[in-house]
Amino acid sequence: MTNPGMNAEDLDFEQAYRGATPMGRKMPWDLGAPQPLVVALADAGEFTGEVLDVGCGLGDNSGFLASRGLSVTGLDGAPSAVEQARTRAEGVTFAVADATKLEGYEGRFDTVLDSALYHCLNEDARHEYLAALTRATRPGARLHLFCFSPEVPDAFPAPYLISEENLRETVGKDWTIERLEPARYTTAFGAEELQASVRAILDPEADTSALATLDTDADGRVLVPVWQLKAVRSAA
Repeated sequence: MTNPGMNAEDLDFEQAYRGATPMGRKMPWDLGAPQPLVVALADAGEFTGEVLDVGCGLGDNSGFLASRGLSVTGLDGAPSAVEQARTRAEGVTFAVADATKLEGYEGRFDTVLDSALYHCLNEDARHEYLAALTRATRPGARLHLFCFSPEVPDAFPAPYLISEENLRETVGKDWTIERLEPARYTTAFGAEELQASVRAILDPEADTSALATLDTDADGRVLVPVWQLKAVRSAA
């Protein structure tokens, strides 16, 4: 379903990465550091072989994984994101690519990280995306995916909220889901900063009170409800 506070069809990530939207240069997902959920997975040895960071954005997760000695490819559909990622992260191969096609990457990857891309795609694009991931990976490859859940409150700038059923039907077609559970995704904003950003995007008079119910971490950063999924590609 679509978040009532966000018009998913109007998203323009190229403009966002250029700072040409009402939220300015700072975006909710731009931590300037790896996502803590990704760090936890790396600490648990969940990334091996050739790694694809799909929808890599500004490259902080890619750079972190490369610093752990992994061979990492970071792909994003926004040229401005890729351009900036190349200045932030060392030891990563960055390129512009359509995640629903992934042409030229057939049979290449052993681990895939999707850190908040899936929920930016509409239903048809999700199926195309999973088919592309299946083509781009080797049998037995692992997929680690984080996406916004229906627990996200109204007004939060989430394009789509994803149900457990949707993940099981879409990802589960060619991948065996080994883990699917609620988690909390760290944003770059404190509580007041997040509400101000949302009002700038939607309407200065928008009711953002529901956002005050979200927890924060020890650094005051807002934590957003997500699904955390681990799946393994079938051998076929």
